[in-house]
Amino acid sequence: MQRGRPFKKGQSGNPNGKPKGTQHHATRAVLQLLDGEADTLTRKAIELALKGDTTALRLCLERLAAPAKDKPIYITLPKLRGAEHAAEALASVIAEMSSGSITPSEAAAVAGLLETYRRTLETVDIEQRLAALENKGKN
Repeated sequence: MQRGRPFKKGQSGNPNGKPKGTQHHATRAVLQLLDGEADTLTRKAIELALKGDTTALRLCLERLAAPAKDKPIYITLPKLRGAEHAAEALASVIAEMSSGSITPSEAAAVAGLLETYRRTLETVDIEQRLAALENKGKN
């Protein structure tokens, strides 16, 4: 071992890492400082928000409102019966996005689903072709 290096190079001194649930020392210190003051601080934040403090208002609203979740996307797509229909559906998604009916991120999410659908069809087709070739070779 080298001086100042108690562990071999590439070997961790703590291979299992920090135990689950262990808090960082700074987090523990802050929690200890705030212990017993949560109600007072909450009341003060609400008071400031009601007086027009935008930062306090944002803080209060973030605690009251649940984080936004994806909302349903209402668009009309052609029936998906094959890979060629996936291409038509993608064209519809692009048209909906272009018209402003859906956002670019919503269009990307639907396009991702359509790509997954197309790859699934492709995989099934390859498996069927492979099985047919294997059966042909056995006969």
